[in-house]
Amino acid sequence: MHSVFTSICLTLLLGLVSIAGAARADSTRPTRLRCEYLQDPIGIDSIKPRLSYRIESDGRGVRQTAYRVLVASTQERLDAEVADIWDSGKVESDQTLFIEYAGLPLQSRQQCFWKVQVWCNDLPAPVWSESASWSMGLLAESDWSAQYISYSDTVSVHTDVNELHLPSARQYRKEFATQNGESKQIARATIYSTALGIYELHLNGQRVGDAYFAPGWTDYDQRAYYNTYDVTGLVRGGENALGAWVADGWYSGYVGFGLLTGMGTEKTGRATYGKTPAWMAQLEIEYTDGSRQTIGTDPSWRVTGDGPIQEADLLMGEAYDARAEMPGWSAPGFDDSKWSSAIAAESTGKIAATFYQGRNPERAGGGPRILGEPIDLGFKRPKLESFPGVPVRITQELPARKMTAREPGTYVFDLGQNFAGVIRLKLKGPAGTHVQIRYGEMLHPDGRLMTENLRKARATDFYTLKGDPEGEVYQPRFTFHGFQFVELQNFPGEPTLETVTGLVMHSDTPMTSEFACSDPMVNQLFQNVLWTQRSNFLDLPTDCPQRDERMGWTGDAQAYVATAAYNADIGAFYTKWLRELMESQRPSGAFPGYAPFPFQHGWDFGTAWADAGVICPWTLWQAYGDTRVIETCWQPMTDFMKWRAATSVNDLGVAHGNAWGDWLAQGAETPLDYVDSVYFAISAKMMSEMAAAIGREDEAAAYRDQFQRTKKAFQAKYLQADGSINVNTQTAQALALFADLIPEDQREATGRRLAEMLSENGNHMATGFLGTRPLLPVLSSAGQHDLATFLLQSREFPSWGYEIQNGATTIWERWDSYTKEDAFGRHNAAMNSFSHYAFGAVCEWMFETLAGISSDGPGYKHITIHPHPPTLGSNAMHDSIDWVRASYDSIRGPIRSEWKLAAGTFELNVTIPANTNATVYLPATQASEITEGGMPIEGNSNVRLIQIQDSLAALAVGSGSYTFRSTGAPKAAAVALKTSKPKDNSINPLKIDLTGAKELARWDFTKTTDLDKWFDRKNVEIEQRDGLSYLVATGDDSQMAVRLPTPATGRLVIELRALPANGATSQFFWAGPNNGFNATQQTKRMLMATEQVNAYLFLITEKGPVTKIRFDPFATYDKYAKAGEMMIESIAVFELPDR
Repeated sequence: MHSVFTSICLTLLLGLVSIAGAARADSTRPTRLRCEYLQDPIGIDSIKPRLSYRIESDGRGVRQTAYRVLVASTQERLDAEVADIWDSGKVESDQTLFIEYAGLPLQSRQQCFWKVQVWCNDLPAPVWSESASWSMGLLAESDWSAQYISYSDTVSVHTDVNELHLPSARQYRKEFATQNGESKQIARATIYSTALGIYELHLNGQRVGDAYFAPGWTDYDQRAYYNTYDVTGLVRGGENALGAWVADGWYSGYVGFGLLTGMGTEKTGRATYGKTPAWMAQLEIEYTDGSRQTIGTDPSWRVTGDGPIQEADLLMGEAYDARAEMPGWSAPGFDDSKWSSAIAAESTGKIAATFYQGRNPERAGGGPRILGEPIDLGFKRPKLESFPGVPVRITQELPARKMTAREPGTYVFDLGQNFAGVIRLKLKGPAGTHVQIRYGEMLHPDGRLMTENLRKARATDFYTLKGDPEGEVYQPRFTFHGFQFVELQNFPGEPTLETVTGLVMHSDTPMTSEFACSDPMVNQLFQNVLWTQRSNFLDLPTDCPQRDERMGWTGDAQAYVATAAYNADIGAFYTKWLRELMESQRPSGAFPGYAPFPFQHGWDFGTAWADAGVICPWTLWQAYGDTRVIETCWQPMTDFMKWRAATSVNDLGVAHGNAWGDWLAQGAETPLDYVDSVYFAISAKMMSEMAAAIGREDEAAAYRDQFQRTKKAFQAKYLQADGSINVNTQTAQALALFADLIPEDQREATGRRLAEMLSENGNHMATGFLGTRPLLPVLSSAGQHDLATFLLQSREFPSWGYEIQNGATTIWERWDSYTKEDAFGRHNAAMNSFSHYAFGAVCEWMFETLAGISSDGPGYKHITIHPHPPTLGSNAMHDSIDWVRASYDSIRGPIRSEWKLAAGTFELNVTIPANTNATVYLPATQASEITEGGMPIEGNSNVRLIQIQDSLAALAVGSGSYTFRSTGAPKAAAVALKTSKPKDNSINPLKIDLTGAKELARWDFTKTTDLDKWFDRKNVEIEQRDGLSYLVATGDDSQMAVRLPTPATGRLVIELRALPANGATSQFFWAGPNNGFNATQQTKRMLMATEQVNAYLFLITEKGPVTKIRFDPFATYDKYAKAGEMMIESIAVFELPDR
């Protein structure tokens, strides 16, 4: 009886297993077909496009064993499995990414329909995907029969830097008739469109597409993009009309800080690439009989500038007069008799002007100068390429949260979130009512809109009502702003919260991350990071979306790119921007500080910023497994490394270029030559890995050798016997660990020294843009993970939580850009962005270390799940994080890591995508402490114990979802971390010893004869009070200079005896004979607030000769805040004895 019962149960069990297995097999399928990162792209120009897909399955341990790709010329042929373009045949491989097309040569305009068949280990038979498609663009210049057209622009080149020049947007139109009839139907209609400027396309009264600011920003002197639109559904039989709005955009509008700094065309910051926008479009209609009709732009088109958009500028804003609207202007039958004839853009001829920008010095010791040179602003036809990125779209609407009446007709709306975009304005009133719309990220304490940080960006829109009794709606087309608050002036009637709606705009990169944990502040931080990324990924990775900058700063990009890749699918977006970065490479081989590179500001490079040209391609390869990005960027990267080698000395870096360094660090400055050495090593190591990935073994070996030589030289110069770095900044220790420049057996010692430095600073960070990204990762990897998590959870200055405590909804440029105590008074408002993603790079550590999701090798083929919970009770100020839920939608599929510490157990839920595998780490001392799904892991066919070492178990895990539990959770911390008052390390951070030093000069600021020697004073006054001398800032960039009695050589030190009661960021410059001051020969430091006179020591990094020094006591000035002030006793110069 017992055996019968057992047999029945076994039969039922096998049946259930069979059913479950069948269900898993049925769920296995290829999905998310992509071509060059994009879903069903149209108009691409890659003649060997790469095809990718995912394997999705509910089962475990699913692996692809083979694939077959079919590409056909029609959907019908694909459905019938007639691959008349390419049949890959069955390929024994688990490859799903970047399968290079290898069929018949692809032609312009060609349509391609494709699908993939896969064989998997859990499938009884292969399965097909759904179908996907791509189409080719215009691959040859001869494919274009259209002409660039423009309008007769008789206005002189703008030269007035005190008055804005904001031309109206132009409208172009042309009517045409189709050729179809009863036996000739429209099969397909496609528009190819581009502009020198930005455009919006219309056909038969309807807007074409949903993108903004097409075709994007490039160096138009070299290249421009075109966009492709399928308009088959919009073209009618009979009469049609095609039209476009065209505005200045980046081509001829205001760009960056050109106006602020007196650069660009005639120092105005506008017309950077040309004076007058131009547009070109080509509509191709294909008929069922095989014939084609082409309607292209040429001088027969009509154009007007008398429409409603009277001003249109990305930085300055838009002015819209609804009374000038022309209903039906892009529909057939419109009377355009009052419009003008368009002109061929090439007929504009040469337009002479002078272009001003920085120029590197021609001799050693000099600094860059702004110089002018003649340029031609006339039309120059660029090389055309298909737009490879993702379009800027409106992705979300934000309702107004609060409305405040400031005065009659003036209202301020709070949208509750800082973002980039525009608004939708609803209003009703008399015709001619002129409403002003201003934007700001913050409010002053009295409720005024804070716009000081916009600098020269007017960031103001205007709307003039037409008097429609049914009401009117306005949405700007050719501008965007960074803001949370909107001020309406001269508003007719009484607005409501429905009057203003925020429209969120950014490059529509698919978002890929989710993160939550037990600390609500950290959850808000994650949201702030996402919002800041969205606000600054607008056609290119910008620094900020609000002020007169909005440029593709390379330092910000390289620090943040890994975080960006967790939060969004940035493959296509960065593919686009990397073209701009590569083509902006300087003649020397260096990559510039921003790309595109409209003009030079200071030097044409900065260390660490320049290395973005290597770091960003390497990161894309790591995130997606894309080796073509390496091949595409290889020659520019090679040229960059040649420049790096040529400028190095004994395999180490030097102090050169713009001295941005560890931008916005707190306290001591990390020397530029040190930063340059570290990044030389980082780039060499990355180049060796990339060279190996594309089969360049000799170059891989050469770069490995360069890395080892730099590492050896670095250790000889900077590494001390106790494992510490002899540059006494947190950033110096963190960068050395991050760049793998510390021997393995000394990493923990270096980590301890870094922890000691943090402790001396009250367990507060002091790092800037370059040091903050690696700080938490290296602490965690060097045995200081509890401290890393403590810093993440801090609410004290400087920290992410401090920003949030002060109301941040995005990542700020400065930790204390605004405080509840001092409002904006701590910094110069002009350099105070409230949407700046660099410090958001911590999100990389949140995913990779805290949640434990990372890729073991490029492209997440093999995944590491290694959560790092902090020790319970390790934080004396906030509850330690005891659970995390995170997911990342990788290029191969969703990866999930959810962990929780509770009652002495560690629980971990993971999801591993099909066709991948993972190494999963859990705390445990023996295998019996671990279960999966409530069962021991022994005997689990998809889980294998690799090893247990240092109370950590490593498991080999196949794809699928798992629930692990370990009773080997770590015990509570013996000591809890807390903050304390920081030690004042701003006095002598380099620990300079003046014993035996020779005093070369001293200036006593209580003596008039010494004060008179300080010449060229600017925006600083010296006041005498009760026998004491005080420096007081009176404007921006306060400075004063003095000549040394005799030229000084040797190891030189400046001593500043002063009492900065409220703290100050002070800077010394030095120069040699016949040279001026420059941004390389300087040292800068934040001096902590103090109640006593201190002797602050600053090292002059060159050995001279030095003939003059300049002192800039206050780095920032804000006329709305308390002026910078410092009691000063003296300044002296010493020569140190030989070591």
